[in-house]
Amino acid sequence: MPLSATPQRWDIFCTVIDNYGDIGVCWRLARQLVAEHGHCVRLWVDDLASFAPLCPGLVPALVQQQFAGVEIRRWTAPFPYTEPAEVVIEAFGCALPESYVAAMARGQEQTGGAPHWINLEYLSAESWVAECHGLTSPHPRLPLTKHFFIPGFDEHSAGLLRERGLMARHASFDTRRWWKNSGGSGSTPASGQLAISLFAYENRAVAGLLDAWVKGSQGVLCLVPESRVLKSVSEALGKSLAVGEKAQQGHLELRVRPFVQQEAYDDLLLACDLNLVRGEDSLVRAIWAGKPFVWHIYPQDEDAHIVKLDAFLDRYCAGLSPAAKSALRQFWHSWNRERTDAGVWHAFQAVLPELAEHTRRWRDRLAEQIDLTSLLTDFCRDLDKNRL
Repeated sequence: MPLSATPQRWDIFCTVIDNYGDIGVCWRLARQLVAEHGHCVRLWVDDLASFAPLCPGLVPALVQQQFAGVEIRRWTAPFPYTEPAEVVIEAFGCALPESYVAAMARGQEQTGGAPHWINLEYLSAESWVAECHGLTSPHPRLPLTKHFFIPGFDEHSAGLLRERGLMARHASFDTRRWWKNSGGSGSTPASGQLAISLFAYENRAVAGLLDAWVKGSQGVLCLVPESRVLKSVSEALGKSLAVGEKAQQGHLELRVRPFVQQEAYDDLLLACDLNLVRGEDSLVRAIWAGKPFVWHIYPQDEDAHIVKLDAFLDRYCAGLSPAAKSALRQFWHSWNRERTDAGVWHAFQAVLPELAEHTRRWRDRLAEQIDLTSLLTDFCRDLDKNRL
């Protein structure tokens, strides 16, 4: 069925691998497709329990429910018969149910109108994105073609997820009010205290970093959203920490916060001076916050993730002074190789003022590009025009 100005049906398939990263991206995309482009979206998820913290009210046991205009379906095996949508998103290389693919092929054979099949890939700053974004992959047996859609950081990629009006919302953010209403026990940071959010995977480097904060000359207020890194934090401080608890050692004040919805996490990033983030979704949100950040990239065998990290750093560091570039690279590498110490932290801390201005400018340049959801919608419309 041709895409038109009327609402169209989209199916997004997501297998939850990294607790929140994969589903975080798919949930943002689904809501934006509904709210800003008027599409009808079904989001198929294999692990609703991991999805629930991002979507309060979601009942993991239910097969079908609706939130924010998105129909959420539990992806079960065997897969129930359903008519394929006009656009099918295979998120991050998850394999579509064979019965669903067969139904897609029947649509092509019977009407000549197979769904647009999109493989939404992981975000990458590597040079190969320009060569592979938009490429096709014909099915080996069926009359179907898959298109690769790869998020990235320039016009040769699928861009980044960014809701309409996000930059205006960020510009009006009231930091002082947030700390007063949402900052937790102790409220507003003390004068001169560096506010840091810490959201990461388990990391042995946490011990060295917290020790540097405890013994450093500047006070640090660290907010830790409930996540996998909390285990590393508890081990480093020698006490088990739970949501709502805090710890005070030397110049470090640490507060453990509950896991929050995506919009509330955006506010946390805006309220802090430095954000340590993990995975893909949090990285993009840290970029839009425009504050200095550190990315804990998802670890891969044989250090394959370090190649991806360096590709990103090549883009992010462009325009920095040699001192800032060196300190940033050294800290990011030490954090991702799990061996951070006080010397690396203090060198990084010294260039934070330059990084703050640099990150704002870099964010603003990226915000001039078309967002991923708009590009995806236009891409599918162009595919449909080519059929005529």
